[in-house]
Amino acid sequence: AIQKAIEILSSDAVKVNAEKYMPAFAQKAGSSFAQLRSSAANLPQQRVAEFLRVQGRQINSRVLSALAVRVADDPFAKVKKMIKDLIVRLMEEANEEAEHKGWCDTELSTNEQTRKEKTEAVETLHAEIDELESSIAKLTEDISELTKAVAELDTAMAEATKLRQEEKAKNEQTIADAGEAQTAVAQALTVLKEFYAKAGEATALVQQQPTAPEIFDSPYQGMQSENGGVIGMLEVIESDFARLEADTTAAEATAQKEYDTFMTESRVDKAAKSTDIEHKTAKKQDEEQALTTKEADLEGTQKELDAALAYFDKLKPSCVDAGVSYDDRVSRRKEEIESLQEALRILNGEDMA
Repeated sequence: AIQKAIEILSSDAVKVNAEKYMPAFAQKAGSSFAQLRSSAANLPQQRVAEFLRVQGRQINSRVLSALAVRVADDPFAKVKKMIKDLIVRLMEEANEEAEHKGWCDTELSTNEQTRKEKTEAVETLHAEIDELESSIAKLTEDISELTKAVAELDTAMAEATKLRQEEKAKNEQTIADAGEAQTAVAQALTVLKEFYAKAGEATALVQQQPTAPEIFDSPYQGMQSENGGVIGMLEVIESDFARLEADTTAAEATAQKEYDTFMTESRVDKAAKSTDIEHKTAKKQDEEQALTTKEADLEGTQKELDAALAYFDKLKPSCVDAGVSYDDRVSRRKEEIESLQEALRILNGEDMA
């Protein structure tokens, strides 16, 4: 409307007649027309400024709010260029952010997978190390107990051997003494029996025996009444020594058999325990080597996990949403661009959509 009024007032019907009949009015009218033209020129900018203020509040855009202030004050041509440049800049930012988003998605996904794998690996290694340490401790305890048991077997066998040798020597001496005693008693019996046999002969010195005194009823034949007592006693003694020899011989055989059985069982037990010690010692050495390897693996894996965690912290500022999500930023930037494009249409005199 203002533009139409300016066109009418600038026509020859008004302008020429005003200069001809009202020069003073024409001069004032020229100044007024200039002001009117200026108001007409600023009207689109004012509309754009108001539009941008409203849009800035609606979509919470500091870009549009700041631009609204400048649009109202800056020259028309500068305003259009400023809006066009801002549209280009926002589009470039959108493209850059889209590319950065793709890069971030890839890096975050890879990093997450790495952190997951390394965390699981660290947990597994910790569990395996704990298991190995427990097994090594148990093997160490078993080896110590088996070694102690073997030492006790050696001590027991040595003690049994010493006792057996002493007992055997004593039994052999007892058997020998009993045999010697039996021989001596047998010899004594022989002597006594011969003596009593000779003493029992009724005649002495053939036919030259003198007449016995009247006090004797028969010829003297020695101490025949003592014969049975002494010989019987010696025979009992001989029997006792024989029994001692037999009992000691039997006891020696039993003791030797028990000793042989004990030594055989002890040697078998010692061999089994010694073999068990060898196997457990070899297993312990293998597990100690495995433990060293696992600890080295854990150290390396933990460093890799720490590096992945540090890289994740580095990615957070630019890749992890802090308050405003990527989708929200894209949506707001899109609305900002559309608002700026609408502002250009207003400046170009096009109707608002």
